[in-house]
Amino acid sequence: MAESPDRRACAVGLDVGGTKIAAGLVALSSGAVLARRTVPTEPGRGGEAVLSDALGLAKEMAGEADRKELALQGIGVGVPELVGPAGRITSSHTLDWQDAPVEAAFASLAPAVVESDVRAGALAEAMYGAGRPYRLFVYVTVGTGISSTLIQDGRPFAGARGNALIMASSPFTVECNTCGTVLNPILEEYASGPALVARYSRESGRAVARGEEVTAAAEAGDEAAIGILRSAGEALGNSVGFVVNVLDPEAVIVGGGLGSSGGLYWDSFVFATRAHVWAEDSRSLPILPAALGADSGLVGAAATVFTRQDESAQL
Repeated sequence: MAESPDRRACAVGLDVGGTKIAAGLVALSSGAVLARRTVPTEPGRGGEAVLSDALGLAKEMAGEADRKELALQGIGVGVPELVGPAGRITSSHTLDWQDAPVEAAFASLAPAVVESDVRAGALAEAMYGAGRPYRLFVYVTVGTGISSTLIQDGRPFAGARGNALIMASSPFTVECNTCGTVLNPILEEYASGPALVARYSRESGRAVARGEEVTAAAEAGDEAAIGILRSAGEALGNSVGFVVNVLDPEAVIVGGGLGSSGGLYWDSFVFATRAHVWAEDSRSLPILPAALGADSGLVGAAATVFTRQDESAQL
């Protein structure tokens, strides 16, 4: 019996981060990663060099689809930047691709979609992961950065300009009632992976390079690490609780390396989120780790190709 075309359909997913570019060949039917490759990003080399590497990985994965006799539907690219409705990259926080014809470059190989990494990860959870039971959920990713998006009826909400994801990047300006000091704390500079590294290195006097070293120190009983993880989780929960109050989702799903790490950071975050949810019947909403782990970015990037095709077919 001939194999169903849907069973053979696949897409290339590229998760282009500040540290690495993860590429995979993803099956439409299951979200399974059929082939993968990872290379360092090294964004300091400039946008053109990173784009050249990403295009090379896309070609390699497309070739793998041919060898496996799969039906390649296109290439999806997730980036840690603001991305407008037409796939135009509108920021250059990590990658020097702002206003560059990135989507057109990949479209020279196959139909292509460029999307923000948080919306790609959220889409992966909606299609294949922990978000499948929910019509309306908030997805939060915590790692090198912190970002969020709302998923409604299986689709990420991008906002009017594609900017509905910067929950943790802007300051929360507050003035002390006692001394009048004005503070401008930024959640991403307090509770992200690099923030944990910087805070622990400063407070303990022991230089560390990775967030995992801070979590390991806390597990070993290091008081400085314990205090930093607890306060970082509380700060994240404060913000996510506010998002829950504004959007009233069915659930919160958390991905990213730090967001999926569990332990004290997770426990502190969940407790603080519930403490900051105002409505009594919202306070017990499910708060779940993402199911796809480190693959959510590349699976979600590929999933953008599948959803773009669905949307085009409905027109």
